[in-house]
Amino acid sequence: MELKLKGESEIYEASLVTSKKDGILIIHINGRDYEMRIITLKSNELNFIIDNTFYSIKILESATSTTRMLVNGIQISLNKHSKLTDVLEKALTLGDKGAGDHGLRSQIPGRVVSIMVNPGSNIKKGDSVAILESMKMQVSVKAHKDGVIREIRVKEGATVSRNDIIAHIE
Repeated sequence: MELKLKGESEIYEASLVTSKKDGILIIHINGRDYEMRIITLKSNELNFIIDNTFYSIKILESATSTTRMLVNGIQISLNKHSKLTDVLEKALTLGDKGAGDHGLRSQIPGRVVSIMVNPGSNIKKGDSVAILESMKMQVSVKAHKDGVIREIRVKEGATVSRNDIIAHIE
């Protein structure tokens, strides 16, 4: 997995190498292996020891491609899959797909986690219309223009392919 701290240029490559007995993991970060001993593991909290140093992480918010957390009391933001985030942002800034194109399309294949609007809703360019999940990451599908939602073409739980129409905006 690629991780990038908000405000930093360095991208960290991290992966799980193996799991040993007694809650010990071998993790690989930027070319080096570390032994990590898990102390506490809950849905939004992780306490562990690496190189005889104790770390406490509490997840504050995990949405789309950014996770905000407290690490030993210091708030940080991580951009997960930073290259994918850059690609999606670039795709979204390519402009309108033409004045006659009312179809809001999926940028990625994935599962529809939630739909944020209803038919008849007024929206602005950049407003979130739906949330897709792909590769354990949630991505917001944002309106490509101002308008009114005329039709929602997907349902929560459905699977969509890249470029499938999510909604019609007039």
